[in-house]
Amino acid sequence: MSLHLVRHGRPLVEPGVPAARWELDPAGFDDVWALRESGRLPRRAVWFCSPEPKAVATAQLLTEGEVGVVDDLREQERGAAWVEDFETVVARAFAEPELAAYEGWEPLARCRERVAAAVARIVDVHRGEEVVLVGHGTAWTLAAAALAGAEPDLRRWRALAFPDVVVVPDAPERGDDDRVGD
Repeated sequence: MSLHLVRHGRPLVEPGVPAARWELDPAGFDDVWALRESGRLPRRAVWFCSPEPKAVATAQLLTEGEVGVVDDLREQERGAAWVEDFETVVARAFAEPELAAYEGWEPLARCRERVAAAVARIVDVHRGEEVVLVGHGTAWTLAAAALAGAEPDLRRWRALAFPDVVVVPDAPERGDDDRVGD
């Protein structure tokens, strides 16, 4: 079984709107369709996504099948404020994961616990099946690190494209590896 963590397509950035409510940018649809046709995703899989509009829209463009929406797959909560130097604040979040890097931001450690637990539950229920999860760059960077028993890697986050896929081969099931448990 492989776990495919898909980062959503390019968002339509609206500085006055919280990022959790951003839509998918129609100018980036071709990139999502290219991913669909690339062969990087399994033909037969169970699909789940974050409830954020850009993730839901990406999933809808990638598959014609059913897609379950899982609240705990949402991105790191970042409040409503626009952050001018976003990459610097994200770097601070990775450097001090127990602390909120900016007012209203969820500490990365809390996000990692939430997302890793959700991924573990999905993998546990769908043992032996290919699983595709559509969500977000920070959430997937944290989940992949948790599955590997490693610290989250800021370089890995920076390297992710819109859209992109991180494949976790032979993802551990709950009980097989206590690093991804609740």
